[in-house]
Amino acid sequence: MYYIIFISLVLIDQITKFYAIDLLKNDLPYVIIDNFLQFNYLENYGAAFGKLQDKKVFLIIVTIIVIIGIIFYLIKNKKLTTMSKISMVMIISGAIGNLIDRIKYGYVVDFIDVKFGSFYDYPVFNIADSVIVVGTILFAYLVLTDKYEY
Repeated sequence: MYYIIFISLVLIDQITKFYAIDLLKNDLPYVIIDNFLQFNYLENYGAAFGKLQDKKVFLIIVTIIVIIGIIFYLIKNKKLTTMSKISMVMIISGAIGNLIDRIKYGYVVDFIDVKFGSFYDYPVFNIADSVIVVGTILFAYLVLTDKYEY
């Protein structure tokens, strides 16, 4: 089951990025909901929120270390609940989705652009970023409620 989740999430991420490149690169943003949601192609040479610009090798190394660390944690901790394992698989899937981009293109393809009118323009992101955030929030909830192990 965990392999299916992993493969599905990485495939969804990579397919959506393929379409973002094919349909959005060198084009105007595609507005879904005016002043809220649009698809807007962006090449992110850094990490989250545009931090660590042009640190490709560093980001690749850190990503690999994090992935290995999570896998090691999964293997060593036999008491993790199913939801804890799913949250970890989500984090690994997102990390690998963005790692593929970094290695393949030298940057991460972002395309989901959320704005809250003129109040706030959230940084452009992708499916892998979303999967990492959801997996992290899920695991944090499980730890805070003491439901990550049985």
